[in-house]
Amino acid sequence: MVVSLNDKNKDFFQMVFEVAKLIPKGRATSYGAIATYLGAKRSSRMVGWAMNSAHLDKNIPAHRVVNRNGMLTGKMHFATPSEMQELLEKEGLIVENDTIQNFKTIFWNPSEELL
Repeated sequence: MVVSLNDKNKDFFQMVFEVAKLIPKGRATSYGAIATYLGAKRSSRMVGWAMNSAHLDKNIPAHRVVNRNGMLTGKMHFATPSEMQELLEKEGLIVENDTIQNFKTIFWNPSEELL
């Protein structure tokens, strides 16, 4: 599916990028948590599309955004299939079977952290 980037989508993507830039090293969040924080609770898929295009900008830590279960569902959008995991492990996270271990412990919730 191809997402058309009209001005509204571009603005939303930019807001997603700004939130993603705030995720601390060694922490991770979910597409849904970012969508909820932005007041678009049902737009987690749109956050995913934003993250898919974020890999072109190394200032956006797209590797820290995963699905609600801590799975590296966006790994195919990185330069190599293992890059997302490697970046997370470099920050001290443990990834097994494409899933961040202890995800609930390291989970960064922007709705709580950015009060």
